[in-house]
Amino acid sequence: MPPINKTREHNAVPGRHSSDLTRLRVALTVFFALDGFVFAGWVVRIPAIKEQTGASASALGLALLGVSAGAVVTMMLTGRLCGRYGSHRVTVVCGVLLSLSVALPPLTHSALTLGAVLLVFGAAYGGINVAFNSAAVDLVAVLRRPIMPSFHAAFSLGGMVGGGLGGLVAGSLSPARHLLGLTVIGLLVTALAGRVLLRCETPEPAAADERGGRGAREVRVPRKPDTRTRRLVVVFGLIALCTAYGEGALADWGALHLEQDLGARPGVAAAGYTCFALAMTIGRLTGTRLLERLGRSRTVVAGGALATAGMLLGSLSPSLWAALLGFAVTGLGLANIFPIAVERAGALAGPSGVATASTLGYGGMLLGPPAIGFMADWFSLSAALTSVAALAAVAATIGYATRRATQADI
Repeated sequence: MPPINKTREHNAVPGRHSSDLTRLRVALTVFFALDGFVFAGWVVRIPAIKEQTGASASALGLALLGVSAGAVVTMMLTGRLCGRYGSHRVTVVCGVLLSLSVALPPLTHSALTLGAVLLVFGAAYGGINVAFNSAAVDLVAVLRRPIMPSFHAAFSLGGMVGGGLGGLVAGSLSPARHLLGLTVIGLLVTALAGRVLLRCETPEPAAADERGGRGAREVRVPRKPDTRTRRLVVVFGLIALCTAYGEGALADWGALHLEQDLGARPGVAAAGYTCFALAMTIGRLTGTRLLERLGRSRTVVAGGALATAGMLLGSLSPSLWAALLGFAVTGLGLANIFPIAVERAGALAGPSGVATASTLGYGGMLLGPPAIGFMADWFSLSAALTSVAALAAVAATIGYATRRATQADI
C-alpha cells in the first residue's frame, strides 16, 4: 500500500472545516490521557487501600477482579450504546462515571465492599475505552491518516504522569484525598473536553474515493457485520489479545524477573517496566509516521517480530542491562499493534467491532499475569516470560497470513 498523502485529508472531508476536526482530535486525545491518568492514580494506591480494608492477599486479588469483571461485561454493552446514542455522548457519560467512581475505594473497609465499588469503576473504565476508541476510529476514517497510535500514546503518557504524581503524593496525602483530587481533576477535564466533543457531530467518511483506484478501499462505512466480517473482527481481537498479554505480563512479573533471576536491586528492577512503558510511548508517538511509511500489515509483522526478539533477550539473557534493553525493544515492537487491531476492527464493524477487539485484548491483559505465574511454578520465571515472545510471534503470523483476506492493508 503506498504512503497516504497528507493533502488528501481535506479532499476526504468536503464541506468540513479542518479546525473542527482538529478540535475533535484534541478532545479525544485529552480523554485518552485522562483515562490513563485516573487508572494509574488508582493503581499506585492499591497497597494503601489493602491496608485500610485489612484484606489478605487472596481477598485483595478477588476484589481486584471486580475491575476486570466490570470492564469486560460493560465493553460489549457499550458497543451497542455507542451505536444507538453516539460514541461522543457515551464517552462523556463514562468520563463522568470514571471520575466519580475512582473516589469510592477509600470509602470501603472490607474486601467485599471494595470489590463491589471496583465493579462500578471497572464498568466505567471499560465503557470509556470502547467509546473513545469508537470515536477515534470514526475520525481516522475521515482524516484518512493512521493516527490511532497517537491516541494510545496519550493514554500511555497519562498513565506515566498519573503513576508518577501518585508516587510523589503517596507519603503526604491519604488515599481518600488523593483519589478525591483525581475526581475533581477528572470532572473538570471531562467538562472542558466533553463540551467540545458534544458539539462535534460524529464524522462520517465517504463510502468511496471520488477518484477511484485503490484509495477507494482505504475508507469504509461500517455496515451490519456478516459472518465473514465477524470472523475478521475476531482475528483482529486475537492480535490485540496476543499483544495485551505481554503488557500485563511485564507489568506484574518484569520487576520480579530482574530481581529474582538477575540479582537486580529493587530500584533497578522497578526500572524494567519503566523502560518497557517509555519505549511503548515513544513507539506510539512515532506510530503515525511509521504507518504512513510501512502500512498496517508491515507494521504488525515487523512489530511482532521485534517484540519476539526483544522478549527473548529480556527473558533469557544472563545480563541485567541486556534484559533491560530487551524490555525496551519489546515495548517498541508491541507499541502500535493493539491500536492497529482496534482501529481495523472498528473500521469493519463500527462500535461493536471495537467492543469485540477491546474485550479480547483486555482478556489477554488479564490472562497474562496468572498464566505466567502457573508456568513459572512448572518451569521457571524466565522460561514463562518467553510466552510473551511466542504470542508476539503469533500476532505477527496472523497479521501476515490475513493481509489479503482483509482486502485492506491492516
